[in-house]
Amino acid sequence: MERLERALFRLEQGFELQFRLGPTLQGTEVQVYTNYPAKGHKFDRLKFRPLDWVYPNGWEDDCDKYCRLDLMVAGSYQYYFSCGDKEKVGGGYIIVDPVLRVGANDVILPLDCICSQTYLAKCLGPLDKWLDRVRVAKETGYNMIHFTPLQKLGVSGFCYSMADQLELNPDFSPEGKHYTWGDVGNLVETLRKDWNMVCISDVVYNHTAVSSEWIHLHPECGYNLVNSPHLKPAWLLDRALWHLSCEVADGKFSEQRVPALFQDEWNMNALRGVLWQQVFSRLRLWEFLQVCVDEAVEQFRQRLQAGESYVNPECKKQLKLVQDPQHRRFGNTVDMNSALDIFTPHSMSPSDIQECCICFKKRLEELNSGLYEEMNHHAEQAINCIVGNVVYERLSDQGPKLGPVTRKYPLCSRYFSFPFKEMTFDEEMQLMEQREKACHFLAHDGFVKGNDLLRNCAVPGSEAYLRRELVCQADTIKLRYGEKPEDCPYLWAHMKTYTEMTANVFSGVCLINCLSTPLHVAEYMLDQARSLRPDLYVVAEPMISSEELQNVCVTRLGITSLIRDAMGAADRQEEEGSLSWFGGEPVGAFFQPSLRPLIPAVSHTMFMDVSPNNHSPIQTCSVYDFLPRSTLVSMACCATGSIRGYDELLPCQISAVREDHQYTCWNSEARTCDQVNLQTGILAGKLALNRLHQELAAEGFTQVYVEQLDEGVVAVTRHCPSSHQSVVAVLWRAIKNPETQRHTEDVSPMFIPGHIQEVVLEAVTNSNKKEDKNINGLPECTVEIQEHIQLKDSKVVKKADTVSKHNSIYQEIMFEKFTPGCVVIFRVTPEPRCQEQLGALRHHLIQFSPQYQTGSLAEHSTPSILTEPLRIIMSKLTLADMNILLYRCDAEEREDGGGCYNIPSWLPLNYGGLQGLMSVMAEIRPKNYLGHPLCDNLRQGDWLMDYVSERLLAKGGAVGEVGQWFQAMFGYLKNIPRYLVPCYFDSIIQGAYTSALEAVFKYMSSFVQNGSSLVKQLALGSVQMCGAGHSWAFPTLSPHLKDVPYHLSDVTNQVEQCCVTLAAGLPHFCAGVLRCWGRDTFISLRGLLLLTGRHLEARSIILAFAGTLHHGLIPSLLGQGSIVRYNCRDAVWWWLQSIQEYCTLVPNGVSILKCPVRRMYPTDVSGPQPTEDQPLYDVIQEAMQSHMQGISFRETNAGPQLDNSMNDEGFNVEAGVDQTTGFTYGGNRFNCGTWMNKMGESEKAHNKGIPATPRDGSAVEIVGLCKSTVRWIVKLHNDGHFPYAALKEASPWDLKIQENFEKKFYISRDPQDPEEKQPELVHKRGIYKDSLGASSPWCDYQLRPNFLIAMMVAPELFTVEKAWEALAVAEKKLLGPLGMKTLDPDDMVYCGVYDNNLDNDNFNRAKGFNYHQGPEWLWPVGYFLRAKLYFAKKMGKQTYDKTVNLVKNILSRHAVHLERSLWKGLPELTNENGQHCLFSCECQASSMATILEVLYDL
Repeated sequence: MERLERALFRLEQGFELQFRLGPTLQGTEVQVYTNYPAKGHKFDRLKFRPLDWVYPNGWEDDCDKYCRLDLMVAGSYQYYFSCGDKEKVGGGYIIVDPVLRVGANDVILPLDCICSQTYLAKCLGPLDKWLDRVRVAKETGYNMIHFTPLQKLGVSGFCYSMADQLELNPDFSPEGKHYTWGDVGNLVETLRKDWNMVCISDVVYNHTAVSSEWIHLHPECGYNLVNSPHLKPAWLLDRALWHLSCEVADGKFSEQRVPALFQDEWNMNALRGVLWQQVFSRLRLWEFLQVCVDEAVEQFRQRLQAGESYVNPECKKQLKLVQDPQHRRFGNTVDMNSALDIFTPHSMSPSDIQECCICFKKRLEELNSGLYEEMNHHAEQAINCIVGNVVYERLSDQGPKLGPVTRKYPLCSRYFSFPFKEMTFDEEMQLMEQREKACHFLAHDGFVKGNDLLRNCAVPGSEAYLRRELVCQADTIKLRYGEKPEDCPYLWAHMKTYTEMTANVFSGVCLINCLSTPLHVAEYMLDQARSLRPDLYVVAEPMISSEELQNVCVTRLGITSLIRDAMGAADRQEEEGSLSWFGGEPVGAFFQPSLRPLIPAVSHTMFMDVSPNNHSPIQTCSVYDFLPRSTLVSMACCATGSIRGYDELLPCQISAVREDHQYTCWNSEARTCDQVNLQTGILAGKLALNRLHQELAAEGFTQVYVEQLDEGVVAVTRHCPSSHQSVVAVLWRAIKNPETQRHTEDVSPMFIPGHIQEVVLEAVTNSNKKEDKNINGLPECTVEIQEHIQLKDSKVVKKADTVSKHNSIYQEIMFEKFTPGCVVIFRVTPEPRCQEQLGALRHHLIQFSPQYQTGSLAEHSTPSILTEPLRIIMSKLTLADMNILLYRCDAEEREDGGGCYNIPSWLPLNYGGLQGLMSVMAEIRPKNYLGHPLCDNLRQGDWLMDYVSERLLAKGGAVGEVGQWFQAMFGYLKNIPRYLVPCYFDSIIQGAYTSALEAVFKYMSSFVQNGSSLVKQLALGSVQMCGAGHSWAFPTLSPHLKDVPYHLSDVTNQVEQCCVTLAAGLPHFCAGVLRCWGRDTFISLRGLLLLTGRHLEARSIILAFAGTLHHGLIPSLLGQGSIVRYNCRDAVWWWLQSIQEYCTLVPNGVSILKCPVRRMYPTDVSGPQPTEDQPLYDVIQEAMQSHMQGISFRETNAGPQLDNSMNDEGFNVEAGVDQTTGFTYGGNRFNCGTWMNKMGESEKAHNKGIPATPRDGSAVEIVGLCKSTVRWIVKLHNDGHFPYAALKEASPWDLKIQENFEKKFYISRDPQDPEEKQPELVHKRGIYKDSLGASSPWCDYQLRPNFLIAMMVAPELFTVEKAWEALAVAEKKLLGPLGMKTLDPDDMVYCGVYDNNLDNDNFNRAKGFNYHQGPEWLWPVGYFLRAKLYFAKKMGKQTYDKTVNLVKNILSRHAVHLERSLWKGLPELTNENGQHCLFSCECQASSMATILEVLYDL
């Protein structure tokens, strides 16, 4: 259950968002809710609506169903989902970006095009002069103006301290005029329409100015001593410190070495002593925490004398203190109930009561002592903070050096307002208890360094005001909203009006003090703003490094962009590294599909060269760094920003607090310092950079690469993935003045791939800086700029040579006069030949996605193979061809003389076909992991491309045509820059793979074509496991059989049959004699061939194995029909079951019974020799008759040469039918004739030659398969399709099995059951035995999953209630995450971890002896789930519906495994609890087949 409240998901308007079920939710009742408004409705944050499920396949399938939202409205939206009766089990937020529009025609301004310039509103002067002053932004290429608050400011002049949030600053109205918000709105609209500029303004919610009239009329809007009495100790301390400060200023403590002017550490130590003695000791603040002992004891005594007692069973024997709501001295009391529970007198005699009271008093005194220590700790921290602040403000070189203590610059900042005349401290203490006065002692705003900024430091529980930890803004009052508007109606209403007024005027807001504004308040206010302006642009400066905390604010508030200050980075490497993190993709990024998982994003950024909160860069770095820094910022793929004054190189940053000068105006002809133009500072360079930044974003240069060339020298590349043009900026950072600091003289040459079309910008910074306080810039600093010149005309670089490497042309660039402060920006295009190749390649890729349309070019001469769409070529391939194209593991490839491609420094691919590549690319593509060894291999050479095409070309025919197509497409790749090869290689492979799958599914049944994604993935197992090859060929089918595929053999050069064979598992059982297993083939045939619609292939396999019938059995291993072993008793029954399924599922399926079979063994004693044909029903009759008469033979070539591990007696094969019960039986204790066929191999453990699971006697699943076959043959005969009336035993045989099955196999709940002959062996009841008549009787009683097979093939054998009970036991004991335990975990020989390499003295484990003694096999799960569904339906609708959900939930785990598996298959088995097993096949035919059967039943 994912809780993603702190993950950031961003989407643009117009996207469709889908919610799909994760694996843990499939099969459960899930409902998704969201507060995104329905079409035509207004947004209400608290109003959630359910979303409807969409079923793309038309039927209720949990794999593919989804809810959808069409995102057309900007904002922050919440979603959550319920599961069953549990509400809100998971959820998160979705941010929809706003769309900004400018100009008379409302042209869209993309977010990454934004170039913002911040203006301190107080420096703009009268409103009628604003256009002249902000014209500087327009003329230098900015398209957004960010105003600090335009409201009336407090007396401090701090631009974020507003005296009245609703009143326009009167300074904007010159004498005789009165401008209003309407006038501001008109100006803003003029800027938007005529200048194509968006305007935003700051909003401040967490404080107001001390001089705000409304806060004194409504003191409840702040934290005062009436509504926040917990602040009383902090207020007392604050007043005491003020009086101390006054006394220090007056020289009262000079003799104690605390003068007004602090000079050294001695003064600091003396100050500590004065603080402790004169302030904390006298205030006795600990009394606010303590209990009045005498009063409490007397109250306790009275309760005892009254005979009261109290027993609290949950009491932990701790005395509970009760906080005084008024926070008075000794106001805290004791919870008398807890006291009575702890202190109980022995009797009610006065002496015992007195003794009890003495104990109680002693405990109270201990408590008070602890509280005294607690307050002392607070006092110590407060003294440390006070002294540290004094050191910073008056002694530190980094501080403001305030000078002597005065009343204007006190010892420390005041934490509370005091709106009364000066009075003594004692008089002030009396005011604290007068409510009408105390309500005006309001807490100032501030923050605590290192604290969680989301935490309110003025509420109970925080001691920041008492401990003097607050960095205080003494000209502001902290606002107290409460939890909802009803808690402080005036404040909420006032701020709502302020917000609406701002939203009416501006296109966006900058949220000041974002983290210290209560989230629910900012959320509410921004909702009001968006109700008026839906596309509200919201920015904020995070002020913290924790991405998780930033995401909380971004998601809750719907913040569009976070301000990142390049000046604030720890060092320049951090800035350069962060550029790629601040937007864009890496150069050469993969092309992503249109429908893709939504992954958490990083916040969109407004990257600023300097923010309003920073000091002037000139004060902290050299002037040489200004233009390079701006270039670095402008090359970022995000919004960018600056502050007015930076571009003009102001030596003193305009102060947000103290500055009262006005900005200069624009005058293109200016020659004086009170006006600016492009000759001022770096304005000309900034104009070029802003234009370039907007051009790059508008034209889709979304890819970014940052490279450090030399110390201080950085190259930033912006690349367009459609045109493949690049813009490369090289800049030399100089944070320290290069005139005084040594720097490298030579810069290493740079190699730029492609053709340098022009030098976009070349700039050299020159400075003869003097000590000058000119506020309007540095006339002594000059920037020489050239724009749009040819490389040969450059003054700082020259082209050295043209180099060819990796099929690409590189321009070698030499840096000649490139010095600190220099910037050069190149525009680079691909070489003409390369451009043609890229355009043609994109043209051919359009067939896969329209995203390649841009940048595509039609060729003059197209290779003939590319003149028709790939889907046409793919349509010529058979499914056997698709096995070659898509799959084939290394063992299969090696049989054809090849092998899978080995990626150097990594691993071989799992398949030679496209799936091998797709599995790896699916891991690389979403993460743009271009550093993966596969990508390195593609960049370094053409080997992988040649492997893909030549492998297919060698096959010839239709497969060879696909090889030609790849060869032609890869031809383009060999002529483009190598850094682009991985992304285009992926596009080609991905497009071809998708086309192949479309062609595959067209060959398959409607069940697959209309099925879910899980159905389709499992159906691909049919292509994965079924292939045709010379070494895998079946025995020859009858030449009279129609529709048998033929081909010309490469080996014999003759026409041969080429039927597909079915591999048991990859990679271990897919080649040579180990490929075709009779049992595995027919367990898998229904799912992989019949349900997928591959009826001809199924028929060929059935008839081929029919031809190998010998002794009434079919072989366990086929090996072309001549290298065979007939040592399994169950394969023939699986074969017969498959024929039954064929007759049932295939239209006119019974016709197979008459199909000719070319027999290899005409008699039981003859060797392999093809004979005349027989109809299939003859062969079926022979198999049944052989069992009825009894089968007994010794394997051909018995001995070590056939099986080195088997005992001699194990080669004796026996099978037959018990004439009493009708049960098939067979085997002995030295062989294992069922699917649980592990033979011991370890001499060290002495298990060699001993089967781990002989299962001799009547194995339960074989009895079930036999019953199913006998029932079917009876029906066939009755319907006239089976001619053997001589099989008179069939009907009685069927009846015998039916009558005896539960009598013999069911282990009753009743210990006295007369049918149970060996009750001492029973250790599980309510289940079915695994076998009957085993040579080791206890084996019959083991709980294994085999009875589940019988349940499904012959459900009539089972009583519904008993079956349901047994299924419950199997679910509880055997069901694992993916498979079924092969043995009861309570069994003494259970071992769930299979290790075939282990060879020790452990009899039960050595050499994998426990193969079927615990490891969790997957294919039985299919039978368990199908049986569960079958019998659930018999139990009623409610049970069935619940079971369907269970089945879906279990299947979701298989879906997840398929999705994540590099093999794209389900394994043979897992170790216990679903853990991966190294020795398992990664793809098992039977695993995928039986799970597909479950989906068919659903």
